[in-house]
Amino acid sequence: MAALEFDAELWLWDARATDAWTFVSLPPELADEVLERAEGFTRGFGSVRVEVTVGTTTWRTSLFPSAAARTYVLPVKRAVRRAEGLEVGDTLRVALRLLDVGQPD
Repeated sequence: MAALEFDAELWLWDARATDAWTFVSLPPELADEVLERAEGFTRGFGSVRVEVTVGTTTWRTSLFPSAAARTYVLPVKRAVRRAEGLEVGDTLRVALRLLDVGQPD
């Protein structure tokens, strides 16, 4: 499957003040595509395994559905932020590939 690409702002999850979890949110049209392709292939909490590239850094993680945001959110780990010089509020270019899902018709 070809990578899904989008630009998104890096934001800090404020639900746990002692942790510094950062995420980007998928645009709604891409979230709809992920939901369709991942149907029947989700894991715990409705997560979807993905391979992500930001800049020159590629890693594997999961997308998580967010009822509040009505989309999927993608965690961006500290090692990636450091390697790419990213801070909360920065807009980044994200390429992601869904893993372990059915292929489109």
